[in-house]
Parts: sequence; C-alpha cells; structure tokens
Amino acid sequence: MIISLALSVGVLGGLCTWLFLSTQAFLIWAAFIAWACFFHSGGNAAAFRTTIVSNVFGVAVAWATGLVLATLAPGPVVGAVIVGLSIALYILVAYIPAFSSIPAVTYGYAATFAFLTQNPDAFTPAAMLSLSGRNALLLVPFSMVLGACFAYASALCAARIQQALAQPERSPV
Repeated sequence: MIISLALSVGVLGGLCTWLFLSTQAFLIWAAFIAWACFFHSGGNAAAFRTTIVSNVFGVAVAWATGLVLATLAPGPVVGAVIVGLSIALYILVAYIPAFSSIPAVTYGYAATFAFLTQNPDAFTPAAMLSLSGRNALLLVPFSMVLGACFAYASALCAARIQQALAQPERSPV
C-alpha cells in the first residue's frame, strides 16, 4: 500500500501545490496540515468528516481568540491567559462527539495562529472582520477543507492503484 499511496499522494500533492501556487488564493501549508490530519485520523470517510469538522472548529476558536487579542491588545501575560482559556475550552468541547478529535481541532487552531502571527496585517480587527483573503476565518478553513478533499481523493486513488496492482495478470487468450 505504501507504493500506491506514494504514487497517489505524490501526483495529487503536486496538483494541489500547482493549483494553490497558481491562484495564490489559498494556503498550501494549511492544506497539507489537513491532509496529514485526514490520514492521522484514519484515512477513511469518517476521518474526512472528522478532519473537516474538527479543523474548522479549531479555526473558529482560534479566530475568536485572535479577535479578542487584536481588539484588547492585552499584553503577554493576559494574552497568554486568554489563549490558555480558549485551549481549555476546545478541549472541554471534546465531550461532544463531533469535536472529540483534540489533535484535529489543534491543527486548525495552530494553523490559524500561524497565519495571524506571520501576517501582522491580518491580525487586526478590521482584517479579521473583513470579507477578504486577510480574514483567517475565511482563508484558513477553506484551504484546510480543500486539503482534506485532496487527502480523501488520494486515499481513494491509492486504494484503486493497490487494487490494480493486486490483480493477477490475465492471459490474452
């Protein structure tokens, strides 16, 4: 299965990279985080749902936390307390089955803060409330959902390749 997966993920990973870099509208690294999350979560239909729901929930929690931080500008100590409370909240929400994958939620949360902290012009209330590509609540989950779609497609393709490789050769007669 490793060869099939290498072929499938390699081809689709290249296609995903070309698409993202050609359009410059998406975050390739966020897509690859979701791709890894899909396989980390089991690499099947249930993992696809878990990846999307949990990644997007993590993005939403991080975005809300970031908006509070950008609005209040609380300083390092109070900021750390706010972030700590938001993390405790999303872990407690794991009691709800749809959000029970704490690592998948964390991937979305971390990807959002990666975007915000690496793009200071995005870490402002104006940007975070806009309908633009500077809004992490729009850009990060969209990139992650596309990554999860590519991941699911790569799993399906790998299964087909594996099935084709396992077929015995047929005689032309």
